[in-house]
Amino acid sequence: MNPPSTNIFDFDPALAEVLAHAAHVHPEQTESKSLLDCLSRTLAETVRADRDQPPFDRSTRDGFAIKSTDSATELAIAGQIRAGQHWSGSPLAPGTALEIMTGAPIPKGANAVVMVEHVERTGDSIRLARGRTLRPGENVVPRGAEACAGDLLLHRGTILQPAHIALAAACGRAHLNVFRKPTVAIVATGDELVELTETPASHQIRNSNSYGLAALVAQAGGEPMRFPIAPDSRPELETIIRQARTADLLLLSGGVSMGEYDLVEEVLLSLGAEFFFTGVRMQPGKPVVFGRLPASGDVPARFFFGLPGNPISTQVTFHCFVEPLLRALSGAGTHPPHFVQATLAEDAPGKPGLTRILPAHLTSDRVRPCVELVGWQGSGDLAANARANCYAVLPPDRTQFATGDVITVLMR
Repeated sequence: MNPPSTNIFDFDPALAEVLAHAAHVHPEQTESKSLLDCLSRTLAETVRADRDQPPFDRSTRDGFAIKSTDSATELAIAGQIRAGQHWSGSPLAPGTALEIMTGAPIPKGANAVVMVEHVERTGDSIRLARGRTLRPGENVVPRGAEACAGDLLLHRGTILQPAHIALAAACGRAHLNVFRKPTVAIVATGDELVELTETPASHQIRNSNSYGLAALVAQAGGEPMRFPIAPDSRPELETIIRQARTADLLLLSGGVSMGEYDLVEEVLLSLGAEFFFTGVRMQPGKPVVFGRLPASGDVPARFFFGLPGNPISTQVTFHCFVEPLLRALSGAGTHPPHFVQATLAEDAPGKPGLTRILPAHLTSDRVRPCVELVGWQGSGDLAANARANCYAVLPPDRTQFATGDVITVLMR
């Protein structure tokens, strides 16, 4: 079986191809999970306010509730209201004030709160400090100002972060419906690989890609399924791929270059695979492959990526291409990779015709984030990759980038 015809894309068209397929992914399987188990999961329903937020006019300061028209006079202190306490006395009369704590309901008759540090207190009376004035509504959040009962607060497809969890809790939601995590089969290929429990010979390396990919999959909302190392043998590689295709997405690392024993594309082709691209003009990661296996028996069609075997190539191509599709499979919709703009801290060489995506370190100041390349020994340098917190993206149209240039940065 001959390999598929060469179909190498520039970086931007390759990303557009992945996003176009992601746009047609519409997962349906959901499950109900307790609220804290929903962190980083994708919401499969909407969340609406079950009551006004706040449910009463609320003081935002420790101080005194008064009528703003009384702010120029001496006021008698008629009582105190703590957070969690409702004022049960008569509406606030002119010429009086109620001591109030942050978060407490504003009593009837009052329309503002003067902060405790802005008054002069004498016994059981107060007066605004010299030069202080008070506007109607000052230091008060009106009932329903944050949300009214029935307002839509969280949309279906939201990836739930701590702020969303807190908001759902405020709406009384102990459980939420979330999309089922997509399963992702991870198959590392190559005779040079050994498992972590084995002692590698001088010509062998440990199977770090399988673990790195599993961590990336879990971080992106998937359920990783690590398969045994696939040797450079067509029959054994085919057997493992047949087993792995039951997952929602198939990732293979290694075996996608041009060597005699790079067999991944041949085996996929023998299984009826459709290839959307067979390489991308980028560094690292040029041999990356994207396609789809046809339905087989009870197993529907499945997307696959053939990722380069060098570990930084594997991780770069994951962030660029796999993660957007995986997010769509998890119910989060179509989102490109997380790109930001930053100022380059040093000169850097480009490569005409190749988009360079290099390990880098991003720092921020009040003006603009600054990015500095991390020294590395090529796409196998895991130590350099661990020192980085992002990737500098150098487009393919220049031979040199200068200190102070504004470039794109791929966050991870």
